Parts: sequence; structure tokens; C-alpha cells
Amino acid sequence: MPDRHARHRRSAADRRRRPVDGYRMTSAERFDRLVDDAVSGLPDGLLRYLTDIQVAVAEVPPDADAAEVVLARLRRLGDGRRTRGSADPAIRLTLYRRPLEARAASRSDLLDLVQLTIVQELADHFGIDDDRLDDFGWS
Repeated sequence: MPDRHARHRRSAADRRRRPVDGYRMTSAERFDRLVDDAVSGLPDGLLRYLTDIQVAVAEVPPDADAAEVVLARLRRLGDGRRTRGSADPAIRLTLYRRPLEARAASRSDLLDLVQLTIVQELADHFGIDDDRLDDFGWS
């Protein structure tokens, strides 16, 4: 007898398991590729700021608070200095996948939101004002 109440297991890609609002990538690897596309689509002037920054992706912020929605964090690692001969960056930009996906209606919206989030974090960290962003070609 078939399961008439539809209580069978559903795959992660099944539309019935997706949230009502938001756009969810089917896998973490696809989201990582979207982040790579977003970074490569930034203007050259902004890419210069990303040379010494490690871009990482996490599902949700570790200290998620219901009052504040965090889409990304840019933090210094350790004491913030690179040791001589070390290839490890001293700064990490962490993008949080689930809050970003919840605010996008499509893949292109998600790509735009990821780019905007990266630019906002860079601007806050490095003190880049709106006029300078316009000079870079970001509007």
C-alpha cells in the first residue's frame, strides 16, 4: 500500500522541504561556486582588498541572536599579523549561507546579495566610503 499521507522520506532537494520564502541552493558546493562567481564579478579595485583575506562559508553564525541578523563577519585571525613565510591570511571573511539564502528569491538575487555583503564588509573594515566605491565602479 502506498503511503497516502506522504510521510515517506524526502530528499534534501525536494521543494516541499524548502522554506516558503527564500532561495536555497541544492548543496553547499553549489553555494561555494556561487560565492566564487560573486567574488570574480567584483571590480578590480575591490578585488585588491581581497588578496590577503580568506573567504569562508558557514551555515549559520555561531552566536546567532534572534534580534540581529548576521549575513557575514570579517575578523582578524589570531593577533592579526602574518608570520614571515606564512601563506595563511590574517583576516577571514565568513559568509553565512542560511541567512543569505533566506533573503533571496532567486539565484541571481542571491548572487547580488552575496556581492553586496562582501562589498559592505570590505567597506566597513577598510573604511571605504561611498565615493570611493563609485570610483571602483560599484554602484
